[in-house]
Order: sequence, then structure tokens, then C-alpha cells
Amino acid sequence: MRVMLLDDDKFMLELLADMIVELGPHEVVAETDGRRALVALRLRPPDLLICDLSMPAMDGIDFLRAAAAQQYGGCVVLLSGVDGAVLRTAARLAEAQGLSILDACAKPLAAETLAGLMARAAGRCPPGNDGK
Repeated sequence: MRVMLLDDDKFMLELLADMIVELGPHEVVAETDGRRALVALRLRPPDLLICDLSMPAMDGIDFLRAAAAQQYGGCVVLLSGVDGAVLRTAARLAEAQGLSILDACAKPLAAETLAGLMARAAGRCPPGNDGK
């Protein structure tokens, strides 16, 4: 499965990437900047996008709005340290724009939770998803 991670925290990106690689033969693309991630999303859409909400320059909400405008068709997991109500509201907003939200999770993400998300994504977003 191709997975894109978007978070401005490089340590969090490395941690998540390592956890995903331990779960199987997944291709992981990590980005710290939403604008660069949008280009990558358009050129080679991932099956699963794990996106932080709180980022400078382009926050997760703006990024998801742009991803929806690009008609990204893969699954999305929202990840943030913000209040759970804010996280759930962001998930509803993203779904209203046509994105397929797999879950909205608080940071830090436990390895067991990530394993469950990856298993769910494998069932809903099979490899080869072209993002449309």
C-alpha cells in the first residue's frame, strides 16, 4: 500500500514511517509542507493519506480542501493533538467535501491503533488506487 504522511513535525513523520514499514511492505512518502504534498498527491496519489491538522503555512483543513478539489479518492486519516471535538468536526468537514475519512485520531498514535487503521485501509483502499 502506498501511504503519504503529512506533518510539520519531522520526528512524528519518522516515527510513523518506521511504524508503517514494520507493519509490512508499504511504500511511505513523508512531507512536511502541504503545498509539496499536494503536488505529490496529484502526481502519484497514495492509497492512504495520514494528515496532521495543525501545520504552519497550509494547515490540514486547507490541505484537505485542496485535496478534495483535486478529487483525491484514497482514504484519509486525520491526526492531531487538538481537542477531540475539533478533530471530529474537521473529519465531518472533509467528508462533506467528498473525501473518504477512515478515522480521526489523537496524537500520539499507538502502534496498535496504526496497525488497525492500516488493516482497515487495506480493505477499503486496495493497492493500485489511482486516487480517482
